[in-house]
Amino acid sequence: MNLPTSLFLITILIAASAFFSVAEISMAAARRIKLSQLADSGDRRAARVLAVQNTPGHFVTVVQIGLNTIAILGGVVGDGALSPHFNQVVLWLGVDPGTSGPLATTLSFVTVTTLFIVVADLVPKRLGMNEPERLAMLTVGPMLGLLTLFKPLVFCFSKLADTLSRLLGLAQTRDERITYLDILALTEAGIQSGAVASAEQQVIENVFELDTRTVESAMTTRERIVFLTIGDDETLLRTRLAESPHSTYLVCGASGIDEVIGYVDATDLFQRVLLEKPLTLSHCIDGGLVKKVLVVPDRLTLAEMLTQFRQAHEDFAVIVNEYSLVVGVITLNDVMSTVMGSMVASHDEEQILRREDGSFLADGVTPVADLQRVLDLSEWPMPGQYDTLAGFLMVSLRRIPRRTDHVLWQGWRFEVMDVDNNRVDQVMISRVLEPK
Repeated sequence: MNLPTSLFLITILIAASAFFSVAEISMAAARRIKLSQLADSGDRRAARVLAVQNTPGHFVTVVQIGLNTIAILGGVVGDGALSPHFNQVVLWLGVDPGTSGPLATTLSFVTVTTLFIVVADLVPKRLGMNEPERLAMLTVGPMLGLLTLFKPLVFCFSKLADTLSRLLGLAQTRDERITYLDILALTEAGIQSGAVASAEQQVIENVFELDTRTVESAMTTRERIVFLTIGDDETLLRTRLAESPHSTYLVCGASGIDEVIGYVDATDLFQRVLLEKPLTLSHCIDGGLVKKVLVVPDRLTLAEMLTQFRQAHEDFAVIVNEYSLVVGVITLNDVMSTVMGSMVASHDEEQILRREDGSFLADGVTPVADLQRVLDLSEWPMPGQYDTLAGFLMVSLRRIPRRTDHVLWQGWRFEVMDVDNNRVDQVMISRVLEPK
């Protein structure tokens, strides 16, 4: 066989090997979500690729048959075509005839191997990784044709591979389940590429936290609740509304906040004022002004709270503990603010403030999930026993925290800066140098 014919055969073999390499890597790297979108829009090639990804065994077998066959043929053709010419070159360079043969064979092997590695493997696979869906759809048709052509051979090899896989306890199908960690990893990659803003990624992460964060992490706590008493006269009601303007007010009985009667909308109260009607609650229980309030337990998650709001067609609820004592109130806006995070919170409302020296000043009611994200903590001690920073301090100290109390955890120092009526108002969080 002359040199031009041999070089032509080597070129054909390299091209065929490149085709199999592209088909293999693009099929593996093609994203199912994008393929599903293309298939739903009517692209049959995308549907074929999805079908192959569901059962890739025969496809992989065809690829391996092709690659190994071409590699063997490339070695045979390359050695026979290039060795004589390399032999002439090394003889012309003055190499001893006794060693020129092995040297020529080595040079031929290195040349052919380099061509196959670079041109038939590395470059095609890099191309397949850059555009996996498009190339997978381009190559799936010819590959399915080869699968049909070599079906008996593919069947035998596939059965042998399946048998060996079962003996080794390997999975027979690919696990296509997508977890929230996969989605978060994609959004993190989106941030690095500039396709997703950090605030948007935070919203997505907050959505998944709805299943783990309880209502206590987003509620207005008991001591901050502004409530109206059913027996308050008009003067007291007007004063309360002027001093503490809110959209909704809890209405309680004479015994205090734990005797919940209902709630009233501020718009209804203002309407009565504009119509010059008496502003008393005791005469409005049956008239629709004081409405029945949704009462929920304090261990509900925020996701369950959203379900409660949807089923009750309400956006305001009272949270009680196991002793039927009111621990707080929560609104639909509180839940949505938890999801939106810093996108809707003003600077004055931020619960974690970063100081110039790198330390943080946090409110005692700050959810531990927010702290874990800001401080990059992997875990918390005794998880499940608390939801807020104040709860973490109480559980760690085994008592009500006092000013200057501190707790060390994973290289951070949590020091109580202010306590008001047994309530932890502010905590200083600073990095502690690890002992060498």
